[in-house]
Amino acid sequence: MGEQQHVKFPQEVIDEYAALGVDLPALFSAGHLGNRMGVQIVEASAEKVVGTMPVEGNTQPYGLLHGGASAVLAETLGSIGSMLHGGVSKIAVGVDLNCTHHRGVRSGLVTGVATPVHRGRSTATYEIVITDEQDKRVCSARLTCLLREVDAKAADDLPSAGRA
Repeated sequence: MGEQQHVKFPQEVIDEYAALGVDLPALFSAGHLGNRMGVQIVEASAEKVVGTMPVEGNTQPYGLLHGGASAVLAETLGSIGSMLHGGVSKIAVGVDLNCTHHRGVRSGLVTGVATPVHRGRSTATYEIVITDEQDKRVCSARLTCLLREVDAKAADDLPSAGRA
């Protein structure tokens, strides 16, 4: 859990961030919370973000995947898509998250896929579908992020892991 892995990014996106001295895979990791929960980012572009999370360690008292864990996976994936859509001049900040939980999962790995619903200049909305290992839908989520212009202070707030 929490190990760094190689995320698939479009080469032009990697090059754009590298020119600014930003290590894109480190910046777009699952973060501290996602790492503790075992979230792994498999693929990332503004058009599609894919990630996985183990059920084990992320359950509620009845032994089912915790709804909050699904929300963490959904917000992580939607935020990454929003950041990639906004590009190097914007920071994505989640302003609305809605999750509908369809079925319980007791074991295995869940996979989330985030795809854009709306990609504008100031907001981005992604639908995130989380499925179990049998490809049954576990959760449907929607995340809207505000895209804020990067200023000097905001640039200083980027995680140090993202700085080359």
